[in-house]
Amino acid sequence: MEAKITGEEPSDAAELSRIFIHIMNDLSYARTYYPKSKVNSYLNYLAQRLYFKVYHTKPGSMRRVVEFFKTEVPLIAYRYRAFIRLAFGFFFLFTAIGVLSAAKDDTFVRLILGDEYVDMTLQNIRDGNPTAVYASGPAWATHIAITFNNFIVGLKAYAAGFFAGLGTLYILMQNAIMLGAFQYFFYEHGVFWESVRAVWIHGTMEIFAMVIEAAAGLILGAGWLFPGTWPRLKAMARAARDSAKLYLSTLPFTAAAALLEGYVTRHAPHMPHWLAWAIIAGTGALIVWYYLIYPVRVARRAGITRKFAVYEFV
Repeated sequence: MEAKITGEEPSDAAELSRIFIHIMNDLSYARTYYPKSKVNSYLNYLAQRLYFKVYHTKPGSMRRVVEFFKTEVPLIAYRYRAFIRLAFGFFFLFTAIGVLSAAKDDTFVRLILGDEYVDMTLQNIRDGNPTAVYASGPAWATHIAITFNNFIVGLKAYAAGFFAGLGTLYILMQNAIMLGAFQYFFYEHGVFWESVRAVWIHGTMEIFAMVIEAAAGLILGAGWLFPGTWPRLKAMARAARDSAKLYLSTLPFTAAAALLEGYVTRHAPHMPHWLAWAIIAGTGALIVWYYLIYPVRVARRAGITRKFAVYEFV
């Protein structure tokens, strides 16, 4: 069966669908009579591979892009859901460290953000516009610069996973501690909510996309560290393929965040509060829905159960 799934044949969707039905029947039988057997995990894996191939046989490049975001990425997110949760856990931990460090040490914010930035922000606070830095320069120039910078940061966070995932954690730690210290700085000077309304208009997608990129980096590192029963090179290749797709899925969110930062964030001080909070809540809900909630629905539709291994190269 595996030879048919991974080889050149069968190539038509009808044959693939026929095999998929047989796999699902076998899986149903195994769940009923051998609930603790590893066969369940293996058949789940085959079902996932077939589900991908059925969609891949459909013609049309645009259709391929739609299915990539509609089906393929959500199934990858479901398979590696533990890594996404782990990345979010590390992010919140490092952010808390940044907050506590800034609260306990008056020099920490200057150490992290630099004297020039801190002095400029203090002057902006005195002028009554604490987030004026986001309104400096033409909107189009800010948009281009931020887009380029965010893509570079995200790529570094992902690619650093080659170093057993430690490089990814280091980059995530740097950015999260900086964020925590940054937000505490505004809190300390009594303009916390003003900063939240401005920063998180674009920051919700920008920062949480970075967390997903970090999850992709951790998957990349885990492919080398934990090959399971697969040859290490094959496990690494599979982890690289899946993690690269997860990373690529974040690029639209990163680009949208840069667009918001360039053209919308600069208007935050004069924007109705309800509109600012609606943008923040909406972008946050979109990230959570796409990477945490929607994958569960896609997995169920594909016949993949929660018993399917979170990370398994078997």
